[in-house]
Amino acid sequence: MNGGPSGFHNAPVTKAFVITSALFTVLFGIQGRSSKLGLSYQDIFEKFRIWKLIMSSFAFSSTPESMFGLYLLYYFRVFERQIGSNKYSVFILFSGTLSLLLEVTLLSLLKDTTENLLTSGPYGLIFASFIPFYLDIPVSTRFRVFGVNFSDKSFIYLAGLQLLLSSWKRSIFPGVCGIIAGSLYRLNILGIRKAKFPEFAASFFSRLSLPSFSSSSSPAPSRNIVGTISPNTVRRAERSQPAPMASSVEPSEEAIATLVSMGFDRNAARQALVHARNDVNAATNILLEAQSH
Repeated sequence: MNGGPSGFHNAPVTKAFVITSALFTVLFGIQGRSSKLGLSYQDIFEKFRIWKLIMSSFAFSSTPESMFGLYLLYYFRVFERQIGSNKYSVFILFSGTLSLLLEVTLLSLLKDTTENLLTSGPYGLIFASFIPFYLDIPVSTRFRVFGVNFSDKSFIYLAGLQLLLSSWKRSIFPGVCGIIAGSLYRLNILGIRKAKFPEFAASFFSRLSLPSFSSSSSPAPSRNIVGTISPNTVRRAERSQPAPMASSVEPSEEAIATLVSMGFDRNAARQALVHARNDVNAATNILLEAQSH
C-alpha cells in the first residue's frame, strides 16, 4: 500500500507539516535539547513554559520516533488528497489542538512530578489519522505469513504500534489523546467536518513558496490525471467488463471517495465512474489501464 502517487502531489499541507516537523526535530537534536521537549506538570503549571506546548507538537524526541512518525505523516497525505487541502488543514488544527488540551488535562489530573512525562511529537495528528485510515481505506491485498493473516494495511498498523510503544507510557498517553481527537472529528462534533478556512487565509498560504494551499490548484502531471484517460482506453476497459445498467445520475461521493483513497485523482475518478456507469470495479480497471498507457 503506497497511499497513491509518490511524492507530495496534491498534498501541499502535508508537505509543509512534514518539512516543519523534520526541521524542528533536527534543530533541537543538534542542540541536544530534543530529549527535553516532552511535557511535564512543572513545565505547564509551575514554570509556565507555554513555548513547549508548541514545540512539542512538531519535534520528535528521538531518531526512531522521527523515522516512524515522519513516515506515517507522509503516508497519511492520502487524506489531504481525499478531502482537499483546506479541510485537511482544519483536521490538523482540530486534532492537534484537542489532543494537546487532553494532554494538559491529563497532566493536571496526574500531577506527576516526573520530568518529560509526555513525549514530544505530532502524536495527536498521527493517531487521529488512524481513525479515517481504519474506517475509510479499503484493504486491497491479503496474504499469509507463517499461517498468520496480513493485509497491505498491516504495515501501517505495525508502524503505528511501534511509535505508540516507543517510549512506553510517555508515548501511549499522547497517542490515546490523538485517537480520541480523531474519533471526535469523525463524529462531526460542532460540525467540524464541514468547517473550512476563509478564502483570505487560503490566499495567504498560496503566496508562500510552498505549492498552493487550495486543493483546486492545477496539479502537476502524474500517472493518473484526467488527461490520461483516453477514449480508446475507456472503450477497451468497458469491453472487458459486463455491461451494467445505464445510469444518468452523477457518481456518488462514496464511490469517488473510495477511488480517491486508493490514490487516484478526484477528477479522474469521477470521469472513470461516469464511463463505468457508477461501477467502482469497472472504474478502477479504467483508471489502472489508463496508468499503463
